[in-house]
Amino acid sequence: MDYINLGKTGLKVSRIGLGCMTYGAPAIGELKGGRHAWSLNEADSQPFLRQALELGINFFDTANVYSSGASEEVLGRFLKRNARRKAVVVATKVHGVMRDEPNGRGLSRKAIFHELDESLRRLGMDYVDLYQIHRWDYDTPIEETLEALHEVVKSGRVRYIGASSMYAWQFAKALYLADLHHWTRFVSMQNHYNLLYREEEREMMALCRSEGIGVIPWSPLARGRLTRPWKSETTKRSQTDQFGNGMYSRTEASDRKVVDRLGQIAEHRGLPHAQIALAWMLGKPFITAPIVGATKPQHLVDAVAALSVRLTADDISTLEELYEPHPVLGFS
Repeated sequence: MDYINLGKTGLKVSRIGLGCMTYGAPAIGELKGGRHAWSLNEADSQPFLRQALELGINFFDTANVYSSGASEEVLGRFLKRNARRKAVVVATKVHGVMRDEPNGRGLSRKAIFHELDESLRRLGMDYVDLYQIHRWDYDTPIEETLEALHEVVKSGRVRYIGASSMYAWQFAKALYLADLHHWTRFVSMQNHYNLLYREEEREMMALCRSEGIGVIPWSPLARGRLTRPWKSETTKRSQTDQFGNGMYSRTEASDRKVVDRLGQIAEHRGLPHAQIALAWMLGKPFITAPIVGATKPQHLVDAVAALSVRLTADDISTLEELYEPHPVLGFS
């Protein structure tokens, strides 16, 4: 495993992060209260969390909304039994709907203070390493959010703060206001980025590189679409993942061309699709650590193996040349 500083901080994270949305509690049906039909229960989650540690992954990413909080509980109990707290980097998020009431979501001062307390309780920890705003809150002034985040850092309950999918102008505004008011600055951006969705290259990636922001993309394998030939396998997730299916359904014609091209490179190199797709991403100078999910042992094996794959300039050009512009995906 390789380790890298998260942005301009001294915090070292593994170059592969384990995404924990899959771990928690499955729902009956497609989606109920943040629970997905394809989520794994606690017992079924343990082998993947253990495999991550064995492979040298020290970076674990979850969110309060994943399985309505059960993901944080499962991750927290596992780490308490199997790792030293100081040896791992735990990230969680705030913003989504947690309760059916006026203040049950968002990034107000009230929401941030309450949801951080709840996340720490579920994790069984007295601090989180990285606390991220899951999306932009159009109902709360960003100044209120930034000041609240600054205070939870100063309280010792949060070590660093990060952001997730938003427009580059919004992120630039947040960074400017933090500097203006001498508040704690965002150190990371967890955005939607992969071979099928490269719109973040237009502005966000350049902004992050210029400002020394660590980039930790979500869905680096496009929810499995970059791990196998086009629609060659049906999974429970592909059948019930309304969010993912809604994102990619409008661009299937162009996406298939990219997946087919990925397959050609993978066959030529004698490597799995996933290793090629992740090697392409890891070769980008603005990428810190993609957040990878795993429901089969091979998923993490391929992710870590991708660290050793070096693509040629011709490989990269061949992979990228068929990409077509996409509508904004993943900001909601």
